[in-house]
Amino acid sequence: MMQQATVSPQQVQHWADEEALDAVGIAPVGPTPRWEAYRAWVAQGYAGGMSYLARADAVARRADPREILPEARSMLVVAASYAGPPPPALPPLHGRVSRYAWGMEDYHRWVLRRLEALIGRIRAAVGPFPYRCYVDTGPVLERAWAEVAGLGWIGKNTNLIHSDLGSFIFLGVAPLGIELPPTPPSSDLPDCGACTRCIEACPTGAIIEPHVVDARRCLSYLTIEHRGPIPTELRPLMGDRVFGCDICQEVCPWNRRPLARHADAPTPAHATLALSPLLDLDQTAFRARFRATPIWRATPDGLARNAAIVLGNLGDPAARPALERAAASHPSAMVREHAGWGLATLAKGAQVTSNSSY
Repeated sequence: MMQQATVSPQQVQHWADEEALDAVGIAPVGPTPRWEAYRAWVAQGYAGGMSYLARADAVARRADPREILPEARSMLVVAASYAGPPPPALPPLHGRVSRYAWGMEDYHRWVLRRLEALIGRIRAAVGPFPYRCYVDTGPVLERAWAEVAGLGWIGKNTNLIHSDLGSFIFLGVAPLGIELPPTPPSSDLPDCGACTRCIEACPTGAIIEPHVVDARRCLSYLTIEHRGPIPTELRPLMGDRVFGCDICQEVCPWNRRPLARHADAPTPAHATLALSPLLDLDQTAFRARFRATPIWRATPDGLARNAAIVLGNLGDPAARPALERAAASHPSAMVREHAGWGLATLAKGAQVTSNSSY
């Protein structure tokens, strides 16, 4: 027999506030919204090398939350803002890090803790029920469910946009084996209208049409998830981005207000990274420095590859010794090749203009 809830959306919102979650929504479980668009995206090869997204079983399981939790009756979705201060001035021989990785702890961990704590409060009120929790870690289309739960709309750059929090938000989702009252739908939810700033600002043209991103051209994918060489024609377009890319969000008008709230906040330590030391990091040093952070995802060779490209793009002759050393003796042939590219770019006297000035 289906267990009946005794908590209201307002009570869940109150508990979410106490758990330092910025927004919460509830949707009835059914076939996943936007799943057909996701399946078409995968079929076009736009997932690049992210095989965990493209496997047939992974695609099928995202079609309905009941594929992963047969008892699921409601989908709980939470959002936590990571909007912070404006990007700092770039020190010499440094590269920029995507805003989501500025913290010293991986967001998967702290968002999951808060989501689990919120579910614990619901269970304390209504009794035990089965559930699953995911923070970018399972076969759930988080943004699609966030949209249906009333947390915002999916922008042309494919990010979920909340009308007050903007798009710099982490999402956590949990199918619950209990029926909770859904979040009341909003009749006046805004959208992107005719704005195309994100599409126009993307340096690689990765947003190939509204709501469709080709990961194979996206700097976030290339600098974090991609494990091979960066295509030569895309290397100059990386500019000063050594890990991730926020350009399509930085230009979004919906992010002006949330970013302005943090204008006086101190800049976190990981907003930029000194590039030359990244060329010398072995696995042990990389683990000690980045294991608890999102930057761990890039791998030592991937981060060194990125650093070699950005050093070449910056055009500072002071980068030459580090690039020469990496080109001659780095254990990875891929890094050696990218360091050689960086040296060749330096020899041409290239100097990029920072692409973070939008």
